[in-house]
Amino acid sequence: MNTSAILTAVIVIAVLGLILGLFLGIAAKAFHVETDPREDKISAALPGNNCGGCGYPGCTGLAAAIVNGEAPVNACPVGGAAVAKEVAAIMGVEADDTKRMAAYVKCAGDCEKAAKNYEYTGAEDCRMAALLPGGGDKSCAYGCLGYGSCVSACPFDAIHIVNGIALVDKDACKACGKCIEACPKKLIELLPYDSKYIVACSSKDKGPDVMKKCKAGCIGCGLCKKNCPKEAIDIKDLLAYIDQDKCEKCGVCAEKCPKKIILNH
Repeated sequence: MNTSAILTAVIVIAVLGLILGLFLGIAAKAFHVETDPREDKISAALPGNNCGGCGYPGCTGLAAAIVNGEAPVNACPVGGAAVAKEVAAIMGVEADDTKRMAAYVKCAGDCEKAAKNYEYTGAEDCRMAALLPGGGDKSCAYGCLGYGSCVSACPFDAIHIVNGIALVDKDACKACGKCIEACPKKLIELLPYDSKYIVACSSKDKGPDVMKKCKAGCIGCGLCKKNCPKEAIDIKDLLAYIDQDKCEKCGVCAEKCPKKIILNH
């Protein structure tokens, strides 16, 4: 063993390491970009879930956007009003009232109510099943497929498959919107947390076709609209919609619905 050669190699590596470290230190100072100290404070105030529900790449991305005036102080759907107030205090502004939202799956076609065209035995993924003929195994092309893509996407364990359809636990939901992105049928939307009556259907088929495919489908009869005392309901594309800003939660629409698909949220 050549001891001098080994020693020389160690010395050379140590010198190179020292030179490289010195170079990196100088480069770090030369190219250092000063950041607003409020970014760090806002990042610390945010929940840290990095869910992307705000539309920015993680909590640090949102913090930078808020400091730069590109996002409001209440942009974090997970943190809600409490975090919005803390961020507003850091920014020295007033926080607007933040309305709590929750996801809702607009389908009640569970295993007992929705007909099927065939049995699907592929991957347990709604996006894969939706590529099959008819948009999936259910007769209703608009219905929840029930294979859990939304469940996998939810970072808060707020959505589960129950009897063949996805159901949201609105108390656990943080309104991040991940489930909305994951649903190939676009059945999920964010509604005010305190919404009481929701139309649990997304079908745009004519009434007779709906009844052939699902026992829990909206037939677009308009009885809910005719009987709503606040004119909070409209029929669009053969489907009833409730304007939650106008709805006073009287329940008349649910009583008059012949298919009983206006459900208490």
